[in-house]
Amino acid sequence: MDELRALVQSALEEDVGAGDVTTAATVAEDARARALITQKGPGVVYGLAAAETAFLLLDAEAQIEALAAEGAWREAGGPVMSVRGRARALLTAERTALNFLAHLSGVATMAARAARAVEGTGATVLDTRKTTPGLRALEKAAVLAGGAMNHRAGLYDAILIKENHIAAAGGVAQAITHARAAAPQLAATLEVEVRDAEEIEQALAAGASRLLLDNMDEERLRAAVDQVAGRAQLEASGGVTLQTLRARAQTGIEWISMGALTHSAPALDVSMTLELCT
Repeated sequence: MDELRALVQSALEEDVGAGDVTTAATVAEDARARALITQKGPGVVYGLAAAETAFLLLDAEAQIEALAAEGAWREAGGPVMSVRGRARALLTAERTALNFLAHLSGVATMAARAARAVEGTGATVLDTRKTTPGLRALEKAAVLAGGAMNHRAGLYDAILIKENHIAAAGGVAQAITHARAAAPQLAATLEVEVRDAEEIEQALAAGASRLLLDNMDEERLRAAVDQVAGRAQLEASGGVTLQTLRARAQTGIEWISMGALTHSAPALDVSMTLELCT
């Protein structure tokens, strides 16, 4: 919570700067109000804690009621959150709260659509490290809320040998051998990117437990599944969209990583209305 509070505080400072001149000029200092945040389109809500934090940082006594469950698909939208407090605080926090809520709900919604697209195929959709700087933890939590799964959190918690690592190491086998020796505690989940049948065999011979098949079409994915024949898990990646997702999942691979879950998720349409109260 301390990290979330610091993140939201930074976002408020970016928006408010020296002060909300419009609100200060138009709203009485002692005015009180009720704000209602509403989801205006189909999707999954996520980010209530961030929105709540924005209001509480400006009015510690604000009364907040969640009106929607995070992680649940709502086709018709509806009320999301009610906030009672000082009118000036509610208006000043509005855009920061809605920015977090709309973006994170958009990620959760994209994840939900992706999870639905692969239902019944045996494949699981993963996110990637293509996240907004500073928002990775929140975006990955939103992915989980939507029903997809997280890949590695960062560069520190898993070995994923990619094309440039292979080039720098001198080959697939060399890269895997070095990685297994340097980080034996991560060897069981070591993953390596392969481009063709020859590199697949090199990776398997060197002990890779998971292969990343980057930018392969469905025909090449099926060929890789047949070649590997269960000797390693397979992950497809590269240019995956909601439209191409199911066809790739039906090739027999176990995992599909999809950067679009975080880098291209459209914001969920949410808005706030305010009325004065006593």
